[in-house]
Amino acid sequence: MTNKERIKLVFSKNGFYYAMYYGLKFLHIDRVLGDRLYVSLQYHCYTGRKLELKNPTRFNEKLCWLKLYDHNPQYSLYVDKYEVKKFVEQRVGKEYVIPTLAKWDTPENIDISNLPDRFVLKANHSGNNQGVIICKDKASFNINEAIVKLRKAYDSDMYMAGREWPYKNVKRCIMAEKFMEDDVTHELRDYKFFCFDGKVKALFIATDRNKKGEKVKFNYFDEYFNHLGITNSSHAMNITPPNKPLRFEEMKRVAAKLSEGFPFVRVDLYEVNGKVYFGELTLYTGNGTEELSPDEWNYTFGEWIDLNIVKKGNII
Repeated sequence: MTNKERIKLVFSKNGFYYAMYYGLKFLHIDRVLGDRLYVSLQYHCYTGRKLELKNPTRFNEKLCWLKLYDHNPQYSLYVDKYEVKKFVEQRVGKEYVIPTLAKWDTPENIDISNLPDRFVLKANHSGNNQGVIICKDKASFNINEAIVKLRKAYDSDMYMAGREWPYKNVKRCIMAEKFMEDDVTHELRDYKFFCFDGKVKALFIATDRNKKGEKVKFNYFDEYFNHLGITNSSHAMNITPPNKPLRFEEMKRVAAKLSEGFPFVRVDLYEVNGKVYFGELTLYTGNGTEELSPDEWNYTFGEWIDLNIVKKGNII
């Protein structure tokens, strides 16, 4: 979020909650707040709504409920970008996993001498691509600058930022992955599937990620790839919707299989040169604060989450 967007929020009808939330963060008082109070305040700050936890019906209400009450210990492995590859390999096969080239305990230990000319460096626990460094030419790659950026990502506390509790137990590391780029689109396009205990219900495609001067745009589709006129509170829609990926049906099968046992999980996949690859699992998409528009979709997505899966005992 830009400073201009933050200023607009301060003077909006929800400005009091926004100012209080960021005031507490500025004073570091937010770190002593209990999870429920923090999540409720953050939700109100970004949505303008009181968080309903006794009888949640909206999508983000249920995501926040899951944050607070669904504490499956396995989740810490699933949000770990390094460890989750073992789960993916077991569930759907090694062919869907992007190869790991190297792993280091800290950014300062990184040694790229044995890496190929092109590669990707990642912090295993950070989000929003802040811990991702892409190298397209090792000869001109500034490793010292990369280490500084990765150290910042490495030190970031994903748990404290949104009280996404699985990150508390992630053992941090830096890994190098094979560089991936489609020969036709010349980008790595994200296909993000909204999955509910083995059922794919919707997806969005993130585009313009690497275009200078452009913000990332989201286009939403249903499970049959019909375009939905949905926007969310953080991203605009691309006027020209992306084309259906060639391996769409395979992607759906992979996403459905990976999501079995999760009341909700977003499964991120890529299609590169006609092959499907796994990206990551996201348990609380948008941190449970990105609202959908038109508003009816917040209830539709909410209906797809069955909290009884958690109440009866998670089956993963």
